[in-house]
Amino acid sequence: MEQVARKKDYVAIVLFAVFTVATIIGVPAFAYSHGFSRVDWAMFAVLYMASGLGITVGYHRLISHRSFECRNWVKVCFLIVGGWAMENSALRWCSDHIRHHARCDQEEDPYNALKGFWYSHCVWIFHKSPYREEKWESKLRKDPLIMWQHRYYIPIVLSGLALPFIVGVWSGGWMGGLSCFLLAGVCRIFLVLNSTFCINSICHIWGSQPHGQNDSSRDSWWISLVTFGEGYHNYHHTHLRDYRNGPKWYNFDPSKWLIYTLWKLGLASNLQRYQA
Repeated sequence: MEQVARKKDYVAIVLFAVFTVATIIGVPAFAYSHGFSRVDWAMFAVLYMASGLGITVGYHRLISHRSFECRNWVKVCFLIVGGWAMENSALRWCSDHIRHHARCDQEEDPYNALKGFWYSHCVWIFHKSPYREEKWESKLRKDPLIMWQHRYYIPIVLSGLALPFIVGVWSGGWMGGLSCFLLAGVCRIFLVLNSTFCINSICHIWGSQPHGQNDSSRDSWWISLVTFGEGYHNYHHTHLRDYRNGPKWYNFDPSKWLIYTLWKLGLASNLQRYQA
């Protein structure tokens, strides 16, 4: 397919630049001059897990691939904490991801790994895709909860930044609010963003292909350590709807463990599983 000109997304460029500089320069500088408290680190851990699982379980396995079903209030929780990752609304994220699987390694693939590591890792977000068509969003738009999150996406993102600031102020005054905001807000978002980007880049460039070679997807078990199990990407591309990315019992896949736990508690149902 002939390449189509792409317009720059200056909002994405500026936001990514600000969060990158603040994390790489601001966070170490603050750590050296003031240090971070136990509350800061606890909030960082909690929000990293919450927002990361909001993407992997909520955006990815629940909405994009319909790997399981759950109660509406559980879905709302995933939509909120997924929004805290600042990776766009579920409507936009999931439609891009559906297009990725349908057009993997082709021009329409939003994060086409054949264009190189940096393009698939983060450069793709700096452009407005000309291939974001209604057909990729049509089913998603029929879900009122997804549309609710899409309408209130910005307030949801801001709430994910306000929460660590408020907790920090409560525990340590204004300086405590700043330190918790930097670590559990800004730094946490930067790291969750890049962990997700690693799936688009590393898991399409380096790793093994034990389950299929129809596209560039690869299994990189070590990426699963920071992406809650998403590193078994070749398996995922081969068996899209399986609620597990790591199918073996010993595969590190906290996302499948959470889905299974929700099922045991009666909060999830219709778990999809590939039978060999």
